Amino acid sequence: MIDAVDQAAGLSPDDTLFSARRFRPEFVEGAELCRLSVLQPDNNQGLDADLRLALALRIAALNADSALVEQYRAQLDALTPAPELLALAAGETPHAEPLATLARHADKITLTPSEAVESDITRLTAVGLSTPQIVALSELIAFVNFQSKVATGLRLMRSA
Repeated sequence: MIDAVDQAAGLSPDDTLFSARRFRPEFVEGAELCRLSVLQPDNNQGLDADLRLALALRIAALNADSALVEQYRAQLDALTPAPELLALAAGETPHAEPLATLARHADKITLTPSEAVESDITRLTAVGLSTPQIVALSELIAFVNFQSKVATGLRLMRSA
């Protein structure tokens, strides 16, 4: 089975790295289960799939990960999202809340995570996010950044 990390790294079953990833199948399966849980959870906590994919696309673009950008753009386009979500995904900072705060938060955690402070969470609650929504948002941001880093590492190994 080719998972989303394999796809982002450009791996196929005949690649040595593809086989090497399978030496630890629990990591391959875990990454895929994590992807599904942050993008298509059983309980979306009020963060709809199109919003999650718009944020994932934004984060992939911030990481300059063209393979992930392609994957997330195709998934988002299939949902025919609202114009404000397309703008969010394209890197624009919306004026309307809560999207403006979500965009700033995703950008900060992706680009300068060491600068995150407690007031960043306070801003999320101030625009109406609940604790479960903040946890779900944090998981999404963490996963897409993780996915990009792993795929980038695999691409570098593949090119060596």
